Amino acid sequence: MSKISRRNFVRGGLAAGATIAAASCNPNRGPTIITNKIKDVTLRLMGTGAAQINDIKAQAEKDLGFKIRMRALSTAENIQIAITQPKQYDIYDGEFFSLPLVIPSGNLQAIDIRKIKKFNKITPIFTTGELYPGARVNTSQGTAPRKVMFVKGRDSIEFASNPTDWATMIPFQFNADTLGYRPDLVSRKIESWAELFNPEFRGKTSILDIPSIGIMDAAMVMEAQGLMKFGDKGNMTREELDKVTNILIEQKRAGQFRAFWKTFDESVNFMSSGEVVLQSMWSPAVTAVKARGLKCVYAPLKEGYRGWGGGLGLSKNLSGIELDAAYEYLNWVLEGWVGGFLSRQGYYSAAPENARRYMKPEEWDFWYEGKPAAIDMIDPFGKKIESQGAVRDGGSFNDRMGNVACWNSFMPEQVYLVYKWTEFIVA
Repeated sequence: MSKISRRNFVRGGLAAGATIAAASCNPNRGPTIITNKIKDVTLRLMGTGAAQINDIKAQAEKDLGFKIRMRALSTAENIQIAITQPKQYDIYDGEFFSLPLVIPSGNLQAIDIRKIKKFNKITPIFTTGELYPGARVNTSQGTAPRKVMFVKGRDSIEFASNPTDWATMIPFQFNADTLGYRPDLVSRKIESWAELFNPEFRGKTSILDIPSIGIMDAAMVMEAQGLMKFGDKGNMTREELDKVTNILIEQKRAGQFRAFWKTFDESVNFMSSGEVVLQSMWSPAVTAVKARGLKCVYAPLKEGYRGWGGGLGLSKNLSGIELDAAYEYLNWVLEGWVGGFLSRQGYYSAAPENARRYMKPEEWDFWYEGKPAAIDMIDPFGKKIESQGAVRDGGSFNDRMGNVACWNSFMPEQVYLVYKWTEFIVA
């Protein structure tokens, strides 16, 4: 029995009533699986629209043999439910910056990394803070994922400064975010965050209405314009928050912003319609605009990117066969299919070499190596987004992730931040 992997065992659907005493063979393997019951499991996932995608759901159900129910929420709703309603989800698809809020609630159980078969394939950005051995990623500003990747023990809610056997979440996607723009409507190259407040684009810009992230985009703009200088854009003082808010309100009253967006779809629609020509964006939103046959650039800006990382956490309410199924899902996500799928939208896989096995060599060269496209690039849904010869905005993986200026963050002054951001939005 030790030669039969749990995934193959689940997929194989052995005769009804057959069991495998996985726990007795290996104490780290979790509870006994009753194979004729696994098909009755339904895992409830919640997260933002970036990865709550029907194609991923369908492939997971096909490969794993149990049901997946996905719920797409805004970032704020996702975090709120994770903290206040742990019985409403089994797997939390969230960003690492949210963990200083979520972990103290006790609503996520620590993940035993010894049960994660491909854990050693995870990029060191999440584990040691390195881009590759010997080359550190900038983790000085914001909540870099490695700072909140591990807890001190199975029942701990205290982050560990060094890797342990207990993870908060298993990372599966990450990226370096920047501004997106319509080159056909802007008519020139955008090279600085400062352009978001340029009067040339008055009434045609947008910033994302997620306080923790929007405030950092605003800080990038203000620093680029020379209006402010921050010691840590991911940990602002009250005085800094006051000043940022005042400048944002001035810009709003001057008519700089066309609108604000909370969700992926809103940002796509603003840019596609031409109502907005320059705005905060996420990589798959740029891809979605291109898939509509419109030109859209994800600008490599001279001040650098705002980095983020996303992962999957397990509800404290999971146990028994449901917990075992959840570990199966975590392992499946790291195997590579999901990574290849998301890479075609412009995200990076947390286990890139696994994702590479599910990508054409030409796709890997374009998305990760920064090489000119040897063939037309097709998104995960079959639509052409780049023509042969195109080069990825910002270049290679090392170029982009090596130029992260700050990371999405939870700030000690979070309550005050939300208060000030709301003041800006309603002004």
